[in-house]
Order: sequence, then C-alpha cells, then structure tokens
Amino acid sequence: MLLDPYGARFALVKVNFLRQISAMPISMEQIVEETRHWPPEKIGELLDRLSGDLHAIDKDTEVAWQAEIARRIEDIQSGKASGIPGEEVSARVRKIVGR
Repeated sequence: MLLDPYGARFALVKVNFLRQISAMPISMEQIVEETRHWPPEKIGELLDRLSGDLHAIDKDTEVAWQAEIARRIEDIQSGKASGIPGEEVSARVRKIVGR
C-alpha cells in the first residue's frame, strides 16, 4: 500500500478523519445515557478504571494494604477481633452527625 500513492493518500485521510471523530467532545449526559444500557459488570469495570486513575497508589502502599486486609480478615475469622453490626455503626454515625 505504501507504493501506491493513492492508497497512501487514502490512508492519511482516513487517519485524519478518525482523529477528528475522536477529538469531538462528549457531554456528561451523553456518557450517562450511553452507559445506562451497559451490563453492571461493564459499568463496574469503567468505574474501577476511572477511580484507579484518580486514586493511584504506589506499589509499596498497595502491598501494605493487602497485607493489612489479610491480617484483619484473619483476626475476625480466628475470633481475635469481632465486627460491629451495620445497624450499630449507622446508629453511632447518626448520633455523631445529629440525626
């Protein structure tokens, strides 16, 4: 195709055309409307990718958090620690915020 001057020109026009399309702004409303029809797992994937970009954590911090999570799960499963029922937590929060 590179030897064909018409084909090469066509390829360049096509690339420029695609750049123009991808450069068109999309509104928040258009994004919401488009994703409204997506399956839940795809929406979850999109949210994970977006929040990952916003809240990037360095590898050492990520490893430390994974170790902490594993330790806390082990503490609960072994009986060393116990969880607090959600209703009790909600009541404490309402008391703190005055509701």
